[in-house]
Amino acid sequence: MFKSTYLYGAFSPINGDKLVLEFPYCNSDCFQIFLNILSKQDENEFKIIVPHNGAFHKVKILNIPENIVLIFLPPYSPKLNPVEKIWHRFKRIFTNQTYKTLDEVSNFFTEVVNDLSSIDVKSICGFKYIFKGLNWSI
Repeated sequence: MFKSTYLYGAFSPINGDKLVLEFPYCNSDCFQIFLNILSKQDENEFKIIVPHNGAFHKVKILNIPENIVLIFLPPYSPKLNPVEKIWHRFKRIFTNQTYKTLDEVSNFFTEVVNDLSSIDVKSICGFKYIFKGLNWSI
């Protein structure tokens, strides 16, 4: 029987904050929960999320919190999304490993996320175009 888990994540190239949540499904209900939890993390902070163009990111029933905005990249341009570099790092560590249970997979990702420091997040996600757009120097 095939089992899966899905990671939803947000990483700040500005301050290195991170939020990674694991869900059993990849759908709009789980995405809504993720947005709600992210919104409550430093509620006075305005958050810009760059989701991929999955249909569940664009459904009309989503209630986007006031301190979050979604900015969609053009289709088929994942290399422009800073979070893809984080996922790539996780995949490199995950590749060629064997896990007997989904709990072992979850434990692996919990450990990898916890090992990711704010300095790591900023260096991995700190694309020059982000800082240029904010008129900040790196």
